[in-house]
Amino acid sequence: MEEINIKEFFSYLKHYIFAFIIAIIIAVSGVLVYDIVIKKPVYTAKTTVVIANSEDGKSTATTLNDVNMSQKLTTTYSEIAKSDLVLNEVINTLGVDVDVKALSKNVTVKPVDNTSILSISVKDLDPARATSITNTIANVFSSKITEIFKLDNVSQLSVAEKPTAPSNNTTVRDAILATAVAILLVAGLAFLRFYLDDSVKESDDIEKLYGLPVTGRITKNDVKANRNASELIVKDSPKSIVSENIKSLRTNLQFASIDKNLKTILVTSTNASEGKSFVSANLAISFAQADKRVLLVDCDLRKGRVHRLFGLHNKNGLSNLLTDELSNLQNYINKTFVNNLDVITCGTYPPNPSELLASKKNKKLIDKLRGMYSIIIFDGAPVGGLADSVILSTLMDETIIVTRDGATNKNEFAATAEALKKVDANVAGVVFNLVNRKSSKYYNRYYYYGEKPSEK
Repeated sequence: MEEINIKEFFSYLKHYIFAFIIAIIIAVSGVLVYDIVIKKPVYTAKTTVVIANSEDGKSTATTLNDVNMSQKLTTTYSEIAKSDLVLNEVINTLGVDVDVKALSKNVTVKPVDNTSILSISVKDLDPARATSITNTIANVFSSKITEIFKLDNVSQLSVAEKPTAPSNNTTVRDAILATAVAILLVAGLAFLRFYLDDSVKESDDIEKLYGLPVTGRITKNDVKANRNASELIVKDSPKSIVSENIKSLRTNLQFASIDKNLKTILVTSTNASEGKSFVSANLAISFAQADKRVLLVDCDLRKGRVHRLFGLHNKNGLSNLLTDELSNLQNYINKTFVNNLDVITCGTYPPNPSELLASKKNKKLIDKLRGMYSIIIFDGAPVGGLADSVILSTLMDETIIVTRDGATNKNEFAATAEALKKVDANVAGVVFNLVNRKSSKYYNRYYYYGEKPSEK
């Protein structure tokens, strides 16, 4: 497992803010319900008794030896104060309805440090009863200890007073502890997920791990959209951060192929739902806005959805064209509402997509399209477990792998990179999709020098 990056972990914790809030609310609410509704108030009464001995009963002066001896005996005195001998007499004297064991649990007797003084406290649901029991224990204990040890200088220093407030009112403390426990619990679970997370992330050193550069980063949509909003962000919101990300990707691809004529670009991914069709469509629009004549071809003959993005019919598409005559090509090209952009949909889902894409007719089709358009973008199927895009990559000038930030398994991604490498595909690099803009080290890269985003 890789070394934990503390900075990345704290950035990762931002995703759990809602979980922190919910956990704290639940924990504190539970504590408040228990403390206010369920927990019964308990009252504690306290008194102190001093134990000493006058010499031969002739003097009231207490010597140092007496004090030292008293201090050594305080532990014994503490046990006597809670003994059945004392507590039974207390029960009989007061006539309270409680047994000795139950009473003993609510009585605390302990010596005060470095003194011959005993502290006696009693807890009870009734403050008056707690007070009477405390004072009675002090009286009975003083009588018994005088009788047993022949002491003549045992006295109650302070009379227990009736408590006015419960001693178990710990609502504030409990709420603080509940908050701390909730935070630690959520943070612990988050750390466990972070530690065990084996996904490819934007913060990873992709070039070092897989030998691939990062060609682009597409942040989470910063445009407030309604439920039926289009995914064609570059067209609908040309000044958004996402549109700028796409335009930067376009520029990076052009610079990567500066020594050759870039015509065909394959966009693929490791798995489904990583955003390759979104990238393909918006990248095609971006090239079209740059005055390029562009064709977008949906080569995902299994689950292609480019027709849905552009609102096109999918009756006649690539799969149908590859079983027809190439002379009928114009019948399969769809004009779109974007200037300079045409689309060939995927068509009927065939039983043999790999064979169709590997056919000689497909190679001839690509060669023919090269002569008709400035840029052709192929939206391929995911590589994971399929040969479709691996086959297509051998026919392309450039291939890019779209990866959803923090979602793709590293082993699966490595298998995708290796599959393309084995066929000598020209992989331009990796495009991270749905990157958290604020947690990215490239945040505000476009506005660092105070420049406004370009129109194209």
